[in-house]
Amino acid sequence: MTNPDWLETAARRSTEKAWMLGHAFERYRAIEGITTTDLANELGCSLEALHWLSLCRRPVGASFARQTIAVAQRFAVNERVLVRVLRHVEVIDALTSDDEGEAVTGARRIQIAARDRIRDDEDTP
Repeated sequence: MTNPDWLETAARRSTEKAWMLGHAFERYRAIEGITTTDLANELGCSLEALHWLSLCRRPVGASFARQTIAVAQRFAVNERVLVRVLRHVEVIDALTSDDEGEAVTGARRIQIAARDRIRDDEDTP
């Protein structure tokens, strides 16, 4: 079975929607500085499988584990690697956003980091 002509274009467009796996994969690639081929190799799948995977809804909430396992099995990718990729993106996004979920940039990010530091004269927990 051949892949449809529109698959690569649809996968590329999936990066624009935060609720799609394609968006999480694009964020991960940007964070790690890797190519799409590198990500496919990391997940243990072909580029075509990665394109199909990108079109899936991003696992969230209480059923994250169940959703992730189902997606991983459907596309024959390494479940642990998929979970690691998705959680990595969630952590980085949480660390780089403010209380309202907006991205934090520049000086504001530095202020957040500085505020979390422990002073030398403070007792450490």
